Amino acid sequence: MPVTKADLIDTGKPEWLAHMETVLEVLNEGVVITNDRDRILFANSRFVEMTGIPRQDLIGFDASCFYSSQEWDFLRQQIDVERQAGHNRYTFVLPRKDGGRLPVIISSRRLENSGSELRILTFTDISEQVRAEEELRSANAKLQKRQTEIEEDLRLAARVQNSLAPRSLVWDKMSVDAFYHPVHSIGGDFALVNSLDRDHLSLLVCDVSGHGIGSALVANRIYSETTAHLRSGMPFTDMFGELNRFLIEDIAGCGMYVTLAAARIDAHRRSMVFAGAGHPPAMVARPGQSPLLLESRCMILGALPDAVDVTANLEVGLQPDDRIVLYTDGITEVFNSRGEMLGVEGVREIVRQTSSLPAHEMKQGILDGVAAWREGPPTDDVSLMLVHVR
Repeated sequence: MPVTKADLIDTGKPEWLAHMETVLEVLNEGVVITNDRDRILFANSRFVEMTGIPRQDLIGFDASCFYSSQEWDFLRQQIDVERQAGHNRYTFVLPRKDGGRLPVIISSRRLENSGSELRILTFTDISEQVRAEEELRSANAKLQKRQTEIEEDLRLAARVQNSLAPRSLVWDKMSVDAFYHPVHSIGGDFALVNSLDRDHLSLLVCDVSGHGIGSALVANRIYSETTAHLRSGMPFTDMFGELNRFLIEDIAGCGMYVTLAAARIDAHRRSMVFAGAGHPPAMVARPGQSPLLLESRCMILGALPDAVDVTANLEVGLQPDDRIVLYTDGITEVFNSRGEMLGVEGVREIVRQTSSLPAHEMKQGILDGVAAWREGPPTDDVSLMLVHVR
């Protein structure tokens, strides 16, 4: 609506502003000019569009009448800042005719005009940005809630998996010391002990490829399978064959493979049957001697149908004070600052050096020796089981 001469007189609008209206009308931002009494002298079409308030309801009115008292208190503070600095810029809202509030950035500047003050204010619509921020905050809140749920599930899974780790056991003729540490909260290693009586003991250490949830799920499934097989006294070659079939047929396509080492000890007869599948060699340590290595004769399980060798079993005679050491590759595949891997021979030397210690001290001595070689924290799940045959 064109501004009349009466408007110029009533509002104190400077004549130069009438010449600027054409320029101000084409701006993509809302523009308002007020006098020193905060009365609106000019509002461009974009401002009218943003507020939905007709121009005749804006010109000559005090800007405070469009805001609540609380909102105007905030604006008065911003006006004071502008008065001191000559300009200001801040985020606020623009009242709409329908009672809504449009998020905007307000830029204000104070000018002198023939002894009086004018304020030029521009309003930039940021409703899209605010909406996007609100959607992002909502999405982040949902993600945070889901993350909390996942972390709680992982804590529960870790407690369940840790409950499967064998505890240290002591009999008259044998003792077992065990250690388990996943590189993440849960992992793919596990070890189990099954004892029918004080003279007969079955042991197994298993390593599922990979880390984290997937490996842990497969490990827990295999734990159930192997526990049942060990308790039934199933020969190791048959047990390996069943596990290999299970991995290939029942959970085909998971891309996970398994290595394991198993032993059955008869303390009364002082004998042991051992079998391994793609696993680092077990060791039989005797004080003052280089540990005997018990190599795997089967390939890793889950890759090939014929991975199991029918001659997998090794029979080993035992002597008083023998130590049997089973472990996963988190013990051997560690590197020092020069990039050198500890390897089986490095672990063998650590086992030899600690073999004269009491069993529980020997276990810690092995772990300390590995840690002394390793640069930095562990990068793989670690399982260690040590059996002392008295």
